[in-house]
Amino acid sequence: MSDTPRVRTRYAPSPTGLQHLGGARSALFPWLWARHNGGDFILRIEDTDQARFRADALADIFDMMAWLGLDVDEGPLGPDAEPNEYFQTQHAHRYQEEAQRLIQSGHAYYCYCSSERLQRLREQQIANKQPPGYDRHCRFLNDDERAAEAATCEREGRNPVVRLAVPLKGETRVKDAIRDESVFDNSTLEDIILLKSDSLPTYHLAHIVDDHDMRISHAMRGSEYLPTFPLHIITYEALGWEPPLYVHLPLILNPNGKGKLSKRKQSGDGAGSDNLTMVYEFREAGYLPEAFVNYIALLGWSFSADEEIATLDELVEKFNIYDIKVSPSAMNYEKLEWMNGYYIRQLPVEELAERVAPFLERAGLPTDRARLVEVLPLVQERMKLLSEGPELLDFFLADAPTPSSGDLPGKKMDTAMTVSTLEAARSALGEADWSMEGIEAALRGLAEELELKPGQLFQPIRVAITGRTQAPGIFETVYHVGREAVLSRLERAIGLLRQNA
Repeated sequence: MSDTPRVRTRYAPSPTGLQHLGGARSALFPWLWARHNGGDFILRIEDTDQARFRADALADIFDMMAWLGLDVDEGPLGPDAEPNEYFQTQHAHRYQEEAQRLIQSGHAYYCYCSSERLQRLREQQIANKQPPGYDRHCRFLNDDERAAEAATCEREGRNPVVRLAVPLKGETRVKDAIRDESVFDNSTLEDIILLKSDSLPTYHLAHIVDDHDMRISHAMRGSEYLPTFPLHIITYEALGWEPPLYVHLPLILNPNGKGKLSKRKQSGDGAGSDNLTMVYEFREAGYLPEAFVNYIALLGWSFSADEEIATLDELVEKFNIYDIKVSPSAMNYEKLEWMNGYYIRQLPVEELAERVAPFLERAGLPTDRARLVEVLPLVQERMKLLSEGPELLDFFLADAPTPSSGDLPGKKMDTAMTVSTLEAARSALGEADWSMEGIEAALRGLAEELELKPGQLFQPIRVAITGRTQAPGIFETVYHVGREAVLSRLERAIGLLRQNA
Protein backbone atom coordinates (compact mmCIF):
# COMPACT_ATOMS: atom_id res chain seq x y z
CA MET A 1 0.00 0.00 0.00
CA SER A 2 1.41 3.42 -1.02
CA ASP A 3 2.45 5.91 1.66
CA THR A 4 1.88 8.83 -0.73
CA PRO A 5 -0.86 11.11 0.66
CA ARG A 6 -4.07 11.19 -1.35
CA VAL A 7 -4.24 14.14 -3.75
CA ARG A 8 -6.92 16.56 -2.58
CA THR A 9 -7.38 19.86 -4.38
CA ARG A 10 -9.94 22.62 -4.14
CA TYR A 11 -11.51 25.60 -5.83
CA ALA A 12 -12.45 28.22 -3.29
CA PRO A 13 -14.21 31.21 -4.87
CA SER A 14 -15.67 34.16 -3.03
CA PRO A 15 -19.30 34.94 -3.99
CA THR A 16 -18.71 38.68 -4.25
CA GLY A 17 -18.68 38.93 -8.06
CA LEU A 18 -19.34 36.88 -11.17
CA GLN A 19 -16.84 34.26 -12.27
CA HIS A 20 -13.91 35.51 -14.35
CA LEU A 21 -12.03 33.59 -17.02
CA GLY A 22 -9.13 33.41 -14.57
CA GLY A 23 -11.46 31.85 -12.01
CA ALA A 24 -12.46 29.19 -14.53
CA ARG A 25 -8.80 28.27 -14.96
CA SER A 26 -8.31 28.28 -11.18
CA ALA A 27 -11.11 25.71 -10.99
CA LEU A 28 -9.99 23.67 -13.99
CA PHE A 29 -6.34 23.11 -13.02
CA PRO A 30 -6.97 21.62 -9.54
CA TRP A 31 -9.84 19.56 -10.99
CA LEU A 32 -7.51 18.16 -13.67
CA TRP A 33 -4.82 17.36 -11.08
CA ALA A 34 -7.27 15.60 -8.78
CA ARG A 35 -8.71 13.56 -11.64
CA HIS A 36 -5.23 12.78 -13.04
CA ASN A 37 -4.23 11.30 -9.69
CA GLY A 38 -7.53 9.64 -8.82
CA GLY A 39 -7.89 12.08 -5.93
CA ASP A 40 -10.59 14.39 -4.59
CA PHE A 41 -11.74 17.78 -5.82
CA ILE A 42 -13.46 20.04 -3.30
CA LEU A 43 -15.57 23.14 -3.88
CA ARG A 44 -15.44 25.56 -0.96
CA ILE A 45 -17.33 28.85 -0.72
CA GLU A 46 -15.24 31.58 0.92
CA ASP A 47 -18.12 33.78 2.06
CA THR A 48 -16.60 35.56 5.05
CA ASP A 49 -16.90 38.96 3.31
CA GLN A 50 -20.57 39.21 4.14
CA ALA A 51 -20.77 42.92 3.29
CA ARG A 52 -20.04 42.11 -0.37
CA PHE A 53 -21.90 38.79 -0.60
CA ARG A 54 -24.09 38.43 -3.73
CA ALA A 55 -26.64 35.67 -4.21
CA ASP A 56 -26.29 35.92 -7.99
CA ALA A 57 -22.52 35.49 -7.65
CA LEU A 58 -23.07 32.31 -5.62
CA ALA A 59 -25.42 30.94 -8.29
CA ASP A 60 -22.89 31.88 -10.97
CA ILE A 61 -20.27 29.64 -9.34
CA PHE A 62 -22.52 26.60 -9.72
CA ASP A 63 -23.53 27.61 -13.24
CA MET A 64 -19.88 27.86 -14.26
CA MET A 65 -18.92 24.51 -12.76
CA ALA A 66 -21.84 22.79 -14.50
CA TRP A 67 -21.09 24.46 -17.85
CA LEU A 68 -17.41 23.50 -17.69
CA GLY A 69 -18.31 19.92 -16.75
CA LEU A 70 -16.28 19.96 -13.51
CA ASP A 71 -17.87 17.55 -11.05
CA VAL A 72 -17.21 17.90 -7.34
CA ASP A 73 -16.37 15.19 -4.80
CA GLU A 74 -17.10 17.35 -1.77
CA GLY A 75 -18.79 20.71 -1.50
CA PRO A 76 -22.01 22.70 -1.17
CA LEU A 77 -25.26 21.17 -2.30
CA GLY A 78 -26.20 24.15 -4.46
CA PRO A 79 -26.99 27.89 -4.32
CA ASP A 80 -30.53 27.33 -3.03
CA ALA A 81 -29.66 24.71 -0.41
CA GLU A 82 -28.93 25.48 3.21
CA PRO A 83 -25.24 26.41 3.64
CA ASN A 84 -23.19 23.48 4.93
CA GLU A 85 -19.66 22.99 6.23
CA TYR A 86 -18.22 23.96 2.84
CA PHE A 87 -19.30 27.56 3.46
CA GLN A 88 -16.73 29.31 5.62
CA THR A 89 -19.32 31.22 7.62
CA GLN A 90 -20.66 27.90 8.93
CA HIS A 91 -17.59 27.24 11.05
CA ALA A 92 -16.50 30.66 12.23
CA HIS A 93 -15.72 29.10 15.61
CA ARG A 94 -12.78 27.21 14.08
CA TYR A 95 -11.07 30.39 12.96
CA GLN A 96 -11.71 32.05 16.33
CA GLU A 97 -10.33 28.97 18.06
CA GLU A 98 -7.11 29.04 16.03
CA ALA A 99 -6.79 32.81 16.39
CA GLN A 100 -6.96 32.41 20.17
CA ARG A 101 -4.34 29.68 20.02
CA LEU A 102 -2.04 32.03 18.08
CA ILE A 103 -2.60 34.80 20.64
CA GLN A 104 -1.81 32.48 23.53
CA SER A 105 1.38 31.30 21.86
CA GLY A 106 2.49 34.88 21.14
CA HIS A 107 2.12 34.56 17.38
CA ALA A 108 -0.84 36.95 17.18
CA TYR A 109 -2.27 39.86 19.16
CA TYR A 110 -5.33 42.06 19.53
CA CYS A 111 -5.22 45.35 17.64
CA TYR A 112 -7.52 48.06 19.01
CA CYS A 113 -6.71 50.79 16.50
CA SER A 114 -9.67 52.67 15.06
CA SER A 115 -10.12 53.15 11.32
CA GLU A 116 -9.51 56.87 11.86
CA ARG A 117 -6.09 56.21 13.44
CA LEU A 118 -5.13 53.84 10.64
CA GLN A 119 -6.17 56.43 8.04
CA ARG A 120 -4.07 59.13 9.75
CA LEU A 121 -1.14 56.71 9.88
CA ARG A 122 -1.44 55.95 6.19
CA GLU A 123 -1.61 59.64 5.25
CA GLN A 124 1.44 60.37 7.38
CA GLN A 125 3.41 57.53 5.81
CA ILE A 126 2.54 58.70 2.31
CA ALA A 127 3.52 62.28 3.20
CA ASN A 128 6.87 61.02 4.55
CA LYS A 129 7.33 58.82 1.46
CA GLN A 130 7.33 55.71 3.63
CA PRO A 131 5.80 52.39 2.54
CA PRO A 132 2.26 52.22 3.95
CA GLY A 133 1.60 49.55 6.54
CA TYR A 134 0.61 48.94 10.12
CA ASP A 135 3.08 50.35 12.67
CA ARG A 136 2.53 47.58 15.26
CA HIS A 137 1.17 50.12 17.76
CA CYS A 138 -0.82 47.50 19.68
CA ARG A 139 1.75 44.73 19.55
CA PHE A 140 3.90 45.93 22.41
CA LEU A 141 1.31 47.44 24.76
CA ASN A 142 1.72 46.61 28.43
CA ASP A 143 -1.19 45.23 30.44
CA ASP A 144 -2.46 48.63 31.57
CA GLU A 145 -2.26 50.11 28.07
CA ARG A 146 -3.99 47.10 26.61
CA ALA A 147 -6.81 47.38 29.15
CA ALA A 148 -7.22 51.06 28.37
CA GLU A 149 -7.37 50.41 24.61
CA ALA A 150 -9.89 47.61 25.16
CA ALA A 151 -12.05 49.92 27.28
CA THR A 152 -11.97 52.57 24.54
CA CYS A 153 -13.06 49.98 21.99
CA GLU A 154 -15.95 48.90 24.17
CA ARG A 155 -17.04 52.47 24.85
CA GLU A 156 -17.03 53.28 21.13
CA GLY A 157 -18.85 50.06 20.21
CA ARG A 158 -15.90 48.59 18.33
CA ASN A 159 -14.37 45.14 18.49
CA PRO A 160 -10.62 44.64 18.16
CA VAL A 161 -9.10 42.71 15.29
CA VAL A 162 -6.47 39.99 15.59
CA ARG A 163 -3.15 40.51 13.80
CA LEU A 164 -0.35 38.09 12.99
CA ALA A 165 2.85 38.80 14.95
CA VAL A 166 5.38 38.48 12.15
CA PRO A 167 8.92 37.69 13.36
CA LEU A 168 10.85 40.96 13.51
CA LYS A 169 14.16 39.41 12.50
CA GLY A 170 15.36 36.67 10.20
CA GLU A 171 14.12 35.45 6.87
CA THR A 172 11.25 33.41 5.52
CA ARG A 173 11.90 31.11 2.57
CA VAL A 174 9.08 30.07 0.30
CA LYS A 175 8.88 27.78 -2.71
CA ASP A 176 5.93 26.64 -4.72
CA ALA A 177 5.78 23.74 -7.17
CA ILE A 178 6.95 25.68 -10.22
CA ARG A 179 9.16 28.49 -8.92
CA ASP A 180 12.62 28.74 -7.44
CA GLU A 181 12.91 29.48 -3.75
CA SER A 182 12.31 33.10 -2.73
CA VAL A 183 13.73 34.68 0.42
CA PHE A 184 11.87 37.45 2.29
CA ASP A 185 13.37 39.65 4.99
CA ASN A 186 10.87 39.43 7.86
CA SER A 187 11.44 43.09 8.74
CA THR A 188 9.74 44.06 5.48
CA LEU A 189 6.55 42.07 6.18
CA GLU A 190 3.41 43.54 7.73
CA ASP A 191 1.41 42.25 10.69
CA ILE A 192 -1.67 41.33 8.65
CA ILE A 193 -5.18 41.01 10.06
CA LEU A 194 -6.24 37.42 10.69
CA LEU A 195 -9.60 37.98 12.38
CA LYS A 196 -11.79 40.98 11.59
CA SER A 197 -13.83 43.02 14.04
CA ASP A 198 -16.94 41.01 13.10
CA SER A 199 -15.11 37.89 14.38
CA LEU A 200 -14.92 36.47 10.86
CA PRO A 201 -11.50 35.65 9.42
CA THR A 202 -9.67 37.25 6.57
CA TYR A 203 -8.50 35.10 3.68
CA HIS A 204 -5.07 34.88 5.32
CA LEU A 205 -6.34 32.81 8.23
CA ALA A 206 -9.45 31.18 6.78
CA HIS A 207 -7.87 29.43 3.81
CA ILE A 208 -5.09 28.06 6.00
CA VAL A 209 -7.45 26.58 8.60
CA ASP A 210 -9.74 25.18 5.91
CA ASP A 211 -6.93 23.68 3.84
CA HIS A 212 -5.58 22.02 6.97
CA ASP A 213 -8.97 20.72 8.12
CA MET A 214 -9.88 19.50 4.62
CA ARG A 215 -6.47 17.84 4.17
CA ILE A 216 -5.72 19.76 0.97
CA SER A 217 -2.54 18.43 -0.61
CA HIS A 218 -2.16 21.00 -3.42
CA ALA A 219 -3.35 24.61 -3.23
CA MET A 220 -3.58 26.37 -6.58
CA ARG A 221 -4.22 30.09 -6.81
CA GLY A 222 -3.28 33.16 -8.83
CA SER A 223 0.19 34.65 -8.75
CA GLU A 224 -1.26 37.83 -7.20
CA TYR A 225 -0.94 35.97 -3.88
CA LEU A 226 2.84 35.66 -4.15
CA PRO A 227 3.51 38.85 -2.08
CA THR A 228 1.54 37.41 0.87
CA PHE A 229 2.89 33.88 0.41
CA PRO A 230 5.57 34.30 3.14
CA LEU A 231 2.91 35.50 5.59
CA HIS A 232 0.93 32.34 4.96
CA ILE A 233 3.98 30.16 5.50
CA ILE A 234 4.71 32.05 8.74
CA THR A 235 1.12 31.38 9.85
CA TYR A 236 1.44 27.67 9.06
CA GLU A 237 4.64 27.50 11.09
CA ALA A 238 3.01 29.34 13.99
CA LEU A 239 0.12 26.86 13.98
CA GLY A 240 2.52 23.93 13.77
CA TRP A 241 0.98 22.63 10.54
CA GLU A 242 2.52 21.37 7.30
CA PRO A 243 1.37 23.54 4.39
CA PRO A 244 0.06 22.00 1.17
CA LEU A 245 2.14 22.26 -1.97
CA TYR A 246 1.28 25.66 -3.40
CA VAL A 247 1.03 26.35 -7.12
CA HIS A 248 0.76 30.02 -8.10
CA LEU A 249 -0.79 30.17 -11.56
CA PRO A 250 0.62 32.69 -14.06
CA LEU A 251 -1.23 35.88 -14.88
CA ILE A 252 -3.52 36.11 -17.88
CA LEU A 253 -2.68 39.28 -19.80
CA ASN A 254 -4.54 41.48 -22.24
CA PRO A 255 -4.23 40.40 -25.89
CA ASN A 256 -1.47 42.95 -26.45
CA GLY A 257 0.54 41.36 -23.63
CA LYS A 258 0.36 44.51 -21.47
CA GLY A 259 -1.38 44.35 -18.13
CA LYS A 260 -3.70 41.86 -16.49
CA LEU A 261 -6.69 40.88 -18.64
CA SER A 262 -9.32 43.57 -18.29
CA LYS A 263 -12.76 44.26 -19.67
CA ARG A 264 -11.71 47.31 -21.65
CA LYS A 265 -9.85 46.72 -24.91
CA GLN A 266 -6.27 47.92 -24.77
CA SER A 267 -6.20 49.36 -28.29
CA GLY A 268 -4.78 52.79 -28.93
CA ASP A 269 -8.05 54.29 -30.15
CA GLY A 270 -10.33 52.36 -27.80
CA ALA A 271 -12.36 51.15 -30.78
CA GLY A 272 -14.46 48.03 -30.80
CA SER A 273 -16.48 46.20 -28.17
CA ASP A 274 -15.11 45.35 -24.75
CA ASN A 275 -13.13 42.19 -24.10
CA LEU A 276 -15.06 39.18 -22.85
CA THR A 277 -13.79 38.38 -19.37
CA MET A 278 -16.65 36.76 -17.43
CA VAL A 279 -17.48 33.10 -18.00
CA TYR A 280 -21.18 33.79 -18.59
CA GLU A 281 -20.20 36.21 -21.37
CA PHE A 282 -18.37 33.46 -23.23
CA ARG A 283 -21.36 31.18 -22.78
CA GLU A 284 -23.78 33.83 -24.08
CA ALA A 285 -21.44 34.69 -26.97
CA GLY A 286 -21.82 31.15 -28.29
CA TYR A 287 -18.66 29.38 -27.18
CA LEU A 288 -18.85 25.65 -26.57
CA PRO A 289 -17.73 24.59 -23.08
CA GLU A 290 -15.39 21.94 -24.51
CA ALA A 291 -13.63 24.56 -26.66
CA PHE A 292 -13.46 27.02 -23.77
CA VAL A 293 -12.00 24.37 -21.44
CA ASN A 294 -9.48 23.28 -24.07
CA TYR A 295 -8.36 26.86 -24.60
CA ILE A 296 -8.04 27.97 -20.97
CA ALA A 297 -6.13 24.77 -20.18
CA LEU A 298 -3.43 26.11 -22.49
CA LEU A 299 -3.21 29.47 -20.73
CA GLY A 300 -0.04 28.78 -18.78
CA TRP A 301 0.30 25.06 -19.55
CA SER A 302 0.86 22.92 -22.62
CA PHE A 303 1.01 19.20 -23.29
CA SER A 304 2.71 19.24 -26.69
CA ALA A 305 4.74 21.53 -28.92
CA ASP A 306 2.60 20.73 -31.96
CA GLU A 307 -0.80 19.73 -30.54
CA GLU A 308 -3.48 21.98 -29.08
CA ILE A 309 -6.78 20.11 -29.38
CA ALA A 310 -7.66 17.79 -26.50
CA THR A 311 -10.86 16.53 -24.94
CA LEU A 312 -11.45 16.84 -21.22
CA ASP A 313 -10.48 13.19 -20.73
CA GLU A 314 -7.28 13.74 -22.70
CA LEU A 315 -6.46 16.82 -20.63
CA VAL A 316 -6.89 14.75 -17.46
CA GLU A 317 -4.50 12.15 -18.81
CA LYS A 318 -1.83 14.66 -19.85
CA PHE A 319 -2.06 17.29 -17.07
CA ASN A 320 0.92 17.82 -14.79
CA ILE A 321 1.28 20.74 -12.40
CA TYR A 322 5.06 20.70 -12.83
CA ASP A 323 4.60 21.68 -16.48
CA ILE A 324 2.72 24.86 -15.58
CA LYS A 325 4.60 27.90 -16.81
CA VAL A 326 5.76 30.74 -14.62
CA SER A 327 5.53 33.43 -17.31
CA PRO A 328 2.20 35.16 -18.00
CA SER A 329 0.02 34.23 -20.99
CA ALA A 330 -1.69 36.76 -23.25
CA MET A 331 -5.33 36.12 -24.05
CA ASN A 332 -5.85 35.36 -27.74
CA TYR A 333 -9.51 35.73 -28.69
CA GLU A 334 -8.85 34.86 -32.34
CA LYS A 335 -7.34 31.53 -31.33
CA LEU A 336 -10.25 30.77 -29.01
CA GLU A 337 -12.70 31.55 -31.79
CA TRP A 338 -10.78 29.32 -34.21
CA MET A 339 -10.81 26.52 -31.65
CA ASN A 340 -14.54 26.98 -31.10
CA GLY A 341 -15.15 26.73 -34.84
CA TYR A 342 -13.15 23.50 -34.90
CA TYR A 343 -15.29 21.98 -32.15
CA ILE A 344 -18.50 23.12 -33.86
CA ARG A 345 -17.42 21.35 -37.04
CA GLN A 346 -16.90 18.10 -35.11
CA LEU A 347 -20.42 18.05 -33.65
CA PRO A 348 -23.00 15.65 -35.07
CA VAL A 349 -25.64 17.80 -36.75
CA GLU A 350 -28.33 16.62 -34.32
CA GLU A 351 -26.25 17.83 -31.38
CA LEU A 352 -25.41 21.10 -33.08
CA ALA A 353 -29.13 21.65 -33.56
CA GLU A 354 -29.65 21.30 -29.79
CA ARG A 355 -26.76 23.65 -29.03
CA VAL A 356 -27.79 26.39 -31.46
CA ALA A 357 -31.54 26.25 -30.70
CA PRO A 358 -31.41 28.59 -27.65
CA PHE A 359 -29.71 31.27 -29.74
CA LEU A 360 -32.36 30.95 -32.43
CA GLU A 361 -35.14 31.14 -29.83
CA ARG A 362 -33.58 34.30 -28.41
CA ALA A 363 -33.68 35.80 -31.92
CA GLY A 364 -37.34 34.86 -32.34
CA LEU A 365 -36.68 32.17 -34.94
CA PRO A 366 -38.37 28.74 -35.11
CA THR A 367 -36.32 25.79 -33.87
CA ASP A 368 -37.97 22.74 -35.41
CA ARG A 369 -35.21 20.16 -34.98
CA ALA A 370 -35.94 18.30 -38.23
CA ARG A 371 -35.67 21.55 -40.16
CA LEU A 372 -32.44 22.48 -38.38
CA VAL A 373 -30.91 19.11 -39.18
CA GLU A 374 -31.69 19.77 -42.85
CA VAL A 375 -30.08 23.22 -43.10
CA LEU A 376 -27.31 23.23 -40.50
CA PRO A 377 -24.90 21.18 -42.67
CA LEU A 378 -25.00 24.08 -45.16
CA VAL A 379 -23.49 26.51 -42.61
CA GLN A 380 -21.68 24.28 -40.11
CA GLU A 381 -18.29 24.74 -41.79
CA ARG A 382 -18.60 28.52 -41.59
CA MET A 383 -19.94 28.78 -38.04
CA LYS A 384 -17.40 29.88 -35.43
CA LEU A 385 -19.86 30.79 -32.67
CA LEU A 386 -23.28 29.39 -31.82
CA SER A 387 -24.49 33.00 -31.67
CA GLU A 388 -23.88 33.27 -35.42
CA GLY A 389 -26.72 30.79 -35.94
CA PRO A 390 -29.49 33.39 -36.39
CA GLU A 391 -27.61 35.34 -39.04
CA LEU A 392 -26.54 32.21 -40.91
CA LEU A 393 -29.92 30.49 -40.76
CA ASP A 394 -32.66 33.12 -40.58
CA PHE A 395 -33.50 33.04 -44.31
CA PHE A 396 -33.97 29.25 -44.09
CA LEU A 397 -36.17 29.33 -40.99
CA ALA A 398 -38.26 32.45 -41.59
CA ASP A 399 -38.65 35.24 -44.12
CA ALA A 400 -35.32 36.64 -45.27
CA PRO A 401 -34.20 40.15 -44.33
CA THR A 402 -35.15 42.71 -46.96
CA PRO A 403 -32.15 43.04 -49.27
CA SER A 404 -30.41 46.31 -49.98
CA SER A 405 -31.16 47.50 -53.50
CA GLY A 406 -27.49 48.40 -53.80
CA ASP A 407 -26.44 44.78 -53.16
CA LEU A 408 -28.76 43.23 -55.75
CA PRO A 409 -27.02 44.01 -59.07
CA GLY A 410 -24.46 41.47 -60.20
CA LYS A 411 -21.03 42.37 -61.53
CA LYS A 412 -21.27 44.89 -64.41
CA MET A 413 -25.08 44.91 -64.17
CA ASP A 414 -27.26 48.01 -63.88
CA THR A 415 -30.71 48.15 -62.30
CA ALA A 416 -32.66 47.46 -65.48
CA MET A 417 -30.48 44.48 -66.36
CA THR A 418 -30.80 43.12 -62.81
CA VAL A 419 -34.61 43.41 -62.96
CA SER A 420 -34.81 41.50 -66.25
CA THR A 421 -32.36 38.90 -64.95
CA LEU A 422 -34.37 38.28 -61.77
CA GLU A 423 -37.58 38.08 -63.79
CA ALA A 424 -35.97 35.43 -65.98
CA ALA A 425 -34.76 33.56 -62.90
CA ARG A 426 -38.25 33.66 -61.39
CA SER A 427 -39.67 32.15 -64.55
CA ALA A 428 -36.96 29.47 -64.81
CA LEU A 429 -37.22 28.43 -61.17
CA GLY A 430 -40.99 28.42 -61.33
CA GLU A 431 -40.80 25.65 -63.92
CA ALA A 432 -37.68 23.79 -62.70
CA ASP A 433 -37.64 20.28 -61.31
CA TRP A 434 -37.28 21.01 -57.56
CA SER A 435 -34.18 19.01 -56.81
CA MET A 436 -30.58 20.10 -56.41
CA GLU A 437 -29.79 18.77 -59.88
CA GLY A 438 -32.89 20.32 -61.44
CA ILE A 439 -32.17 23.72 -59.90
CA GLU A 440 -28.56 23.64 -61.05
CA ALA A 441 -29.59 22.69 -64.58
CA ALA A 442 -32.19 25.49 -64.69
CA LEU A 443 -29.83 28.20 -63.46
CA ARG A 444 -26.82 27.17 -65.53
CA GLY A 445 -29.05 26.95 -68.58
CA LEU A 446 -30.39 30.43 -67.83
CA ALA A 447 -26.87 31.85 -67.54
CA GLU A 448 -26.06 30.49 -71.02
CA GLU A 449 -29.33 31.79 -72.43
CA LEU A 450 -28.69 35.32 -71.02
CA GLU A 451 -25.01 35.14 -71.98
CA LEU A 452 -23.98 35.83 -68.38
CA LYS A 453 -21.21 34.31 -66.34
CA PRO A 454 -22.69 32.04 -63.65
CA GLY A 455 -21.46 34.35 -60.89
CA GLN A 456 -23.19 37.34 -62.47
CA LEU A 457 -26.50 35.50 -62.41
CA PHE A 458 -26.13 33.79 -59.08
CA GLN A 459 -25.26 36.87 -56.98
CA PRO A 460 -28.50 38.85 -57.45
CA ILE A 461 -30.51 35.65 -56.90
CA ARG A 462 -28.53 34.96 -53.70
CA VAL A 463 -29.12 38.48 -52.34
CA ALA A 464 -32.80 38.41 -53.33
CA ILE A 465 -33.61 35.18 -51.49
CA THR A 466 -31.30 35.54 -48.46
CA GLY A 467 -31.02 39.29 -47.96
CA ARG A 468 -27.27 38.79 -47.71
CA THR A 469 -24.26 38.92 -49.99
CA GLN A 470 -22.76 35.80 -48.37
CA ALA A 471 -24.65 32.52 -48.12
CA PRO A 472 -24.15 28.78 -48.74
CA GLY A 473 -23.93 27.43 -52.28
CA ILE A 474 -26.67 28.86 -54.51
CA PHE A 475 -28.19 25.52 -55.54
CA GLU A 476 -28.39 24.21 -51.96
CA THR A 477 -29.74 27.55 -50.74
CA VAL A 478 -32.46 27.77 -53.40
CA TYR A 479 -33.48 24.15 -52.79
CA HIS A 480 -33.73 24.44 -49.00
CA VAL A 481 -35.47 27.83 -49.01
CA GLY A 482 -38.19 26.19 -51.11
CA ARG A 483 -39.90 27.08 -54.37
CA GLU A 484 -42.73 29.19 -52.94
CA ALA A 485 -40.45 31.31 -50.75
CA VAL A 486 -37.86 31.69 -53.53
CA LEU A 487 -40.40 32.97 -56.02
CA SER A 488 -41.91 35.34 -53.45
CA ARG A 489 -38.52 36.77 -52.52
CA LEU A 490 -37.51 37.22 -56.14
CA GLU A 491 -40.75 39.15 -56.71
CA ARG A 492 -39.97 41.32 -53.68
CA ALA A 493 -36.48 42.10 -54.96
CA ILE A 494 -37.83 43.00 -58.39
CA GLY A 495 -40.34 45.39 -56.83
CA LEU A 496 -37.62 46.93 -54.66
CA LEU A 497 -35.40 47.61 -57.69
CA ARG A 498 -38.27 49.11 -59.69
CA GLN A 499 -39.20 51.30 -56.74
CA ASN A 500 -35.66 52.65 -56.48
CA ALA A 501 -35.01 52.93 -60.23
